Amino acid sequence: MTDEPFDTPARPSRATADELAVTGIECYGHHGVFDFERREGQVFVIDLALGIDTAPAAASDDLRDTVDYGSLVGSVKAAVENDPVDLIETLAQRIADVCLLGDRVEWAR
Repeated sequence: MTDEPFDTPARPSRATADELAVTGIECYGHHGVFDFERREGQVFVIDLALGIDTAPAAASDDLRDTVDYGSLVGSVKAAVENDPVDLIETLAQRIADVCLLGDRVEWAR
């Protein structure tokens, strides 16, 4: 027999992160396999879904406890608008890598 009380409920653990979306990020890039895509460029509209734990920011109402979406959007725009690549898959991975630089982001799509 232990001294632990039997009526103390276990605190539920967070099995998954919350999902937050940042949508409609407009960028101009020169990606693609065709010459005209590289020469003329085109508008890319990026929608992000990020897995983050929103509880700390919800409790504190402090930007330091969440992702700074303004900074993230600037970094995503820079990733799209510089260093052209042939494939959208390569660009998508680049964008995901930018999102995952923040230690609060658990996943990105």
